Amino acid sequence: MAKKDINIIYGRHPIIDAIKAGKAFDKIMLQQGIRGEYEKELRYTCRQRDIPLQVVPKERLNRFTNSNHQGVIGFISLIEYQGLENVLPMIYENSENPLFIILDGVTDVRNFGAIARTAEIAGVHAIIIPKKGAALINSDAIKTSAGALTKVAVCRESSLANIIEFLQNSGVQVFASDLKATKMSYSMDFTVPMALVIGSEDNGVQEDLLKRSNETFIIPQVGTTDSYNVSVATGMMLYEVMRQRKA
Repeated sequence: MAKKDINIIYGRHPIIDAIKAGKAFDKIMLQQGIRGEYEKELRYTCRQRDIPLQVVPKERLNRFTNSNHQGVIGFISLIEYQGLENVLPMIYENSENPLFIILDGVTDVRNFGAIARTAEIAGVHAIIIPKKGAALINSDAIKTSAGALTKVAVCRESSLANIIEFLQNSGVQVFASDLKATKMSYSMDFTVPMALVIGSEDNGVQEDLLKRSNETFIIPQVGTTDSYNVSVATGMMLYEVMRQRKA
């Protein structure tokens, strides 16, 4: 049974027309083996509009619709993405203390929605995600977030490494959660302008991003299970941030 989703469109002409009409896409999937003028036009148009394009097997496209997709499916964005270069100056202009979350490899939509719900409550200014390897912001994510994804800014960036450098050059310290770290979360100074880098449950934060961070830390744990669920862990980190800033 093909998966149904209200935020997809398919077919060669509908996809191109939607892009040219200014529709915001999370990503577009193109079937492997498609060559020729359409492929060239689609690649060019996606580059021009900064839309992630993935080449996938036909079987993967068939999971989303039983209809004739003509080898291409687009996922319409349910939110409007923000540019971090626009968000950060506004925070400083409002005399607020910047707080960001950078999600590295978090692909589960329900975890993403739960993180967004906690982030909005905790006063996070923006959630930063990569263009590739991030959860789709679909109806499930919106529902799990209890609507928070329509309230908190989401910035989708090409390179998390470049974003970390940009934040640091802008006076924001970057802290990464790492199971191999020696410092505990409660021993960090989270009162400064800051961003939290949070990795996936399977792989954690990429080594390159850990090296670029100002400091790494671990959430205290005494049991033998490998780690906390990523959305639960994010809640713990943000609670510590709020505790310190309120204190």
